[in-house]
Amino acid sequence: MTARIAPKIPLVGAYARLETRLRNTDWLAGLALLAVRLWLAKFFFFSGLTKIANFNTTVALFSDEYKVPVLPPEIAAVLSTTAELTLPVLLVLGLFTRFAGAGFLAMTTVIAVFVYPDAPENAYILLLAGTLIALGSGRFGLDYWIARKA
Repeated sequence: MTARIAPKIPLVGAYARLETRLRNTDWLAGLALLAVRLWLAKFFFFSGLTKIANFNTTVALFSDEYKVPVLPPEIAAVLSTTAELTLPVLLVLGLFTRFAGAGFLAMTTVIAVFVYPDAPENAYILLLAGTLIALGSGRFGLDYWIARKA
């Protein structure tokens, strides 16, 4: 019986140790999910601030440019502004993360279908919101710590 002895390559061993450490903890995934939450929160919160700063213009945009079906422009403006100002707070806290992600997924789907179908950021937002729905807040969110206490 002959055994094959592979040459020791320090870089491979170091990489294997790093890979083992990363696999045995969810802190890196938690950081990635935190980054996703903060990016989406910033994107939508600033959009909400823009809408609320001049709400009459927002209603006019929903009347003339956005034209969301089924909803009157006033109601669509109130709902979108409210969502864009409250859901980001939930994302920053990591509280009800899947719910907030579903809200952004629904909003962005409406935007992608009826308002700006060619906007490239729609795909990114849908992907990131879907990630939060699938994975939740990660370890750096209140959802994680509430689930651990339950």
